[in-house]
Amino acid sequence: MGYQRVLLKLSGEALMGEQGYGIDPAIVQAIAADVAACVADGTQLAIVVGGGNIFRGLKGSAAGMDRATADYVGMLATVMNAITLQDGLERAGVPTRVQSAISMQEVAEPYIRRKAIRHMEKGRVVIFAAGTGNPFFTTDTTAALRAAEIGADVVFKATKVDGVYDKDPAKHADARRYESLSFLEVLSGELEVMDAAAIALCKDNAIPIVVFDLFGAGNIGRAVAGEPIGTRIHPS
Repeated sequence: MGYQRVLLKLSGEALMGEQGYGIDPAIVQAIAADVAACVADGTQLAIVVGGGNIFRGLKGSAAGMDRATADYVGMLATVMNAITLQDGLERAGVPTRVQSAISMQEVAEPYIRRKAIRHMEKGRVVIFAAGTGNPFFTTDTTAALRAAEIGADVVFKATKVDGVYDKDPAKHADARRYESLSFLEVLSGELEVMDAAAIALCKDNAIPIVVFDLFGAGNIGRAVAGEPIGTRIHPS
């Protein structure tokens, strides 16, 4: 395997597939199958999932909600996605734990760094829910923070596109995909990969980021194996 311990960032929007809202069970099943294969090969894997398929804090704020309140609602949406993913993974035979940054002991463990690492060492997938537990921080920043905390070798950002482009490929036929970028190129070019706080955290801790298409069968396993896939963002 190319990487021993990985942090997989899933967007909430990816979970809804072609639906306009909610969770597509077929997407969850496909993710679970890919993750199960990786864990069976000995990879230690943690997941951070967004909540945009249910509620986005920024949209709530734009509609007049208090920003902090909107962000807390968004955090609760990530817990719903995390529990759904847990169910899909365990039906695929993968032991899984959900750790929430907001206390809700009836459905999830509290986030405890050392316990999360121990779970992974025992072959369990850990899903980090509720973001950082603080408003004004995205789940991208959560992914970078948790990756640094657990000593992940890499952050995988699995999205609807097959990498990072110089402009929106859905709107521009001549959009060019990058095979690799440095953190400084991402920050100076204001490329829409992750928010600046997440990029800076990965840069400061020398954690590479790989952006790739979630919907290609077996892509998670290919990324874990270190195959050239998507766009790799590296320290230099």
